Amino acid sequence: MKIADLGDVKLHYREDGAPTGAPVVFANSLGTDLRLWDQVIPLLPQGLRLIRYDKRGHGLSECTPGPYSMGTLVRDIERLLDHLQVKDCLFVGLSIGGMIAQGLAGKRLDLVRAVVLSNTAAKIGQPDMWADRIQAVKDGGIEALEGPILERWFSKPFQKTAQFQAWRNMLVRQPVQGYVGCCAAIAGTDFYTPTSGLRLPLLGIAGSDDGSTPPDLVRETVDLVPGSKFHLIRKAGHLPCVEQPAEYAEVLTNFLKETGHV
Repeated sequence: MKIADLGDVKLHYREDGAPTGAPVVFANSLGTDLRLWDQVIPLLPQGLRLIRYDKRGHGLSECTPGPYSMGTLVRDIERLLDHLQVKDCLFVGLSIGGMIAQGLAGKRLDLVRAVVLSNTAAKIGQPDMWADRIQAVKDGGIEALEGPILERWFSKPFQKTAQFQAWRNMLVRQPVQGYVGCCAAIAGTDFYTPTSGLRLPLLGIAGSDDGSTPPDLVRETVDLVPGSKFHLIRKAGHLPCVEQPAEYAEVLTNFLKETGHV
């Protein structure tokens, strides 16, 4: 386990692959940790430097008092990449991780040369919706909302598998303070204008059964960036890297090759 002390927060991260390879950085969704990518990482080309991390308040990273802002979450990964001496990475962000990707790409083009926006958008939901979710979790814990959340995360067939219970456990064991802190960050974010100004290779990925960021919402954000590409993964919800890891890895590998990252 590796911990980066960034001063006001300590972040847990992991590196796989080749230490001197072209860097690929992964950012997780709300309520998950870096194990989100466990099934995709082994299927990617050899020779890459594969970096994963737990955002503030998630996984084994420090859970600081909330609420958090998106600027704080973007600054966290910015400082982690500086700490790891990473430049010109391909950044893969899913859900809130995709919002972090948009913020980082707009702020530090020296760090990011290409982006994958997976199951995300420039703006997700409305502030009132997030306020209601934050209050419900504060009152009753994440368990109070686990049913609706998991229905958005996974297709109905996957909900009947043995794996499903493990992901349910990951969700409800997240610290409430970290979960609602990141909910606040999403609630306060609207990246339509800055994302429309991005000019870099961009791939959007959506799941056909995603109840959190439906395909049309993902496509709307992807289309803000000229020359971007979009891929729909069928029979998958909000976390297609879990439900369809082989297809996810194939699409990502093709993008890595198209952008000259491998």
